[in-house]
Amino acid sequence: MERIKIIGGGLAGPEAAWQCARRGLAVDLYEMRPVKKTPAHETEDFAELVCSNSLKSDSENTAPWLLKEEMRRTGSLLMDIARETAVPAGHALAVDRLEYAKKVTAAIEREPRITVHREEVTEIREDEGITIVATGPLTSDALAKEIVRLSGSEQLYFYDSISPIVEADSIDSEKVYKAARYDKGTADYINCPMSEEEYNRFMDALVEAQTVDSHEWEKLNYFEGCLPIEEIARRGRDTLRFGPMKPVGLINPKTGKMAYAVVQLRQENLRADSYNLVGFQNHLKFGEQARVLRLIPGLENAKFLRYGQIHRNTYINAPTLLHETLQMKQHTKVLFAGQISGVEGYVESIATGLLAGVAAAAMAQDKEPIAAPRATALGSMVNYICHAEAKNFQPANITFDLLEQLDEGTKRKVRDKKVRHKMVCDRALAALDEWLKSIEK
Repeated sequence: MERIKIIGGGLAGPEAAWQCARRGLAVDLYEMRPVKKTPAHETEDFAELVCSNSLKSDSENTAPWLLKEEMRRTGSLLMDIARETAVPAGHALAVDRLEYAKKVTAAIEREPRITVHREEVTEIREDEGITIVATGPLTSDALAKEIVRLSGSEQLYFYDSISPIVEADSIDSEKVYKAARYDKGTADYINCPMSEEEYNRFMDALVEAQTVDSHEWEKLNYFEGCLPIEEIARRGRDTLRFGPMKPVGLINPKTGKMAYAVVQLRQENLRADSYNLVGFQNHLKFGEQARVLRLIPGLENAKFLRYGQIHRNTYINAPTLLHETLQMKQHTKVLFAGQISGVEGYVESIATGLLAGVAAAAMAQDKEPIAAPRATALGSMVNYICHAEAKNFQPANITFDLLEQLDEGTKRKVRDKKVRHKMVCDRALAALDEWLKSIEK
């Protein structure tokens, strides 16, 4: 049986390696850090979460929950470790970023079927066997050029931003309160309430703040689901308080009232000694960030452990290049996984790693890879990236809109949206169970 080559030690690569190894395949996993660093990573560990520590909603019968549940049932290593390293986050699943990465790295390094290579890969050769490209949004320039050569098409890209993190001890507890929106889960978030006057003062400072200069050759093509706060603010006076600063469902127990706007802080690690500003990714100069963000009540003396940053995300035009098994149409021994394949989000990246690993293992055992069913969240996600309009292709998170919908007759009979969502999820999990039986034969 041939060895499988996996390029990239972010989220998708280790998951793909694990799926291959648990099916008895030998794997060579390549990661260029620490030999060559990226603009965003801080460690050399696998599965380092760069932007935030949230793996999004874990409320039953939501699309993000369904995707995670399907992965748990499929034996996802990274989902299991997410549970082990979870920190309080209301109805969301969030992890201690450093502990999470350490545990993933340890699990991969002690697996005897996986050989780790700390070196940069600059070429992809089909005569070397099955290769999974999982280099993520920060693919090195040399490998990006190789992917352009292999695909015969130009690379696409968008710009992604990172939220700031503050020391817990520097937050003024007298001015903030703990609560989860609509009291879902426990009161895990620190909330900084703003009056109308405080909000307007913050907005004035934000829209006037200096951003980091971009190179002339760079076109700032932000991903719509992860816009910098200054970009959101420029769209209108109330955009932030109807977006990441919305106060709805967050009653202040100290006053019994809802504030004009609220900034939420989410616990960053198990020690609870740091918090990130939820939805506050930005492209401001560091000094400007400190000045503007300290206008938020409770953060007047905030000590920043990390400022918001911006980096370029690289991804391929998946609708023109990939089959639903994540194999390239023209080079079937090459598979893509992670954000470079055209998905957006941590969980989605892990999920494509899982699917690519399953497909690669089948290929190595001379079996025909079987794509995940369209009815599942896994299948719906891949269906999107493989069949979206190629001309204007944009990465996407998993949402209910991507899932296979109920027929119109059922929709008319079942008016309750929650019931309909449960029906979609039940159908998805039933389809997943059948798929698991077929791929484990």
